[in-house]
Amino acid sequence: MIAAADFNITKVERSKLNDINLENIPFGKYFTDHMLEVDYEDGEWKTVEIKPYQPLLMQPSMAAIHYGQAIFEGIKAYKGPDGGAYMFRPQDNFKRFNISAERMQMPQVPEDIFMEGMRTLIKLDSNWIPDKEDHSLYIRPFMFSTDEMIGVKPSDKYKFMIILSPTGPYYNTPMRIYVEEHYVRAAPGGVGYAKAAGNYGAAMYATAQAKKQGYDQVLWTDAFEHKYVQECGTMNVFFIIGNTAITPGLEQGTILAGVTRDSAIAVLKDMGFTVEERDLSINDIIDAYHAGVLYEVFGTGTAATISLIKELKYKDFSMKFDIDRWRTAPELKKRLNDIRYGKAADKYGWMYKI
Repeated sequence: MIAAADFNITKVERSKLNDINLENIPFGKYFTDHMLEVDYEDGEWKTVEIKPYQPLLMQPSMAAIHYGQAIFEGIKAYKGPDGGAYMFRPQDNFKRFNISAERMQMPQVPEDIFMEGMRTLIKLDSNWIPDKEDHSLYIRPFMFSTDEMIGVKPSDKYKFMIILSPTGPYYNTPMRIYVEEHYVRAAPGGVGYAKAAGNYGAAMYATAQAKKQGYDQVLWTDAFEHKYVQECGTMNVFFIIGNTAITPGLEQGTILAGVTRDSAIAVLKDMGFTVEERDLSINDIIDAYHAGVLYEVFGTGTAATISLIKELKYKDFSMKFDIDRWRTAPELKKRLNDIRYGKAADKYGWMYKI
């Protein structure tokens, strides 16, 4: 087992926090004083370093640039009522990270490096955690291949890193969503379930086309019929139809097994909803809208938390929602936030104290 005492830690002489106002801070723009870095070479992980946040020196032939062996995770830490720092379900992100690593033919990151490294880094930069509603410290573990050669094969060398970013809401306002029926995010047998960097790069063109039409994101549909809904931009998606919450299932391996998605399912059940994880066609969604039983549509994600969707556009038909009348998504967000910020009992055991 690796402990913090085994890490090489170099601290900054002066914190950048002296020059940054954490009020109304945008998502992902600022980064804390320190970062974690460890290399994988000769079949083993080397010494973990925590050092001042700084640029990386890399060769133009570095494998990740050419062949896309790169994965990441997103986790959040919150300021508790006792002034301590707490992470939300980091063990689940650790497990998912290594599922992604296996799919991308990358080495497994040991739990002690991932978890103890993250804990030590956050403890060092805990003053960066904003003490404000809907604000948090965003944690970005990531790994990429570092072989310095050109050749299509799994790399022999890798770099695992963690950086931290104080952040506000990812989506500030309810969203308008375009239902995509031409471009494809993922197909069965692909890497849709992995948090691979290429998934996000491949989604940007379709998203840009939707934004030209005034929409914020796309709701992806299946690769074969463009009929069944999948993910929504950077989020999982839920539909409240009657007293049932429906979210696309994970069986096809085309969508990410979201930690916030899983948390939302648990809380929705406690709220009295029947939750179904299954295929849901856009035609069924439209039928529910016409019948007046499609009550709410919202996204879930680590960055997005719970994000309201005020409009769905499919072909020439637009489904618009009066979000001021909604009760489910706001209550779900409140219950999750109350657990994260220590305002409610953590009966699920989700919070990890630093």
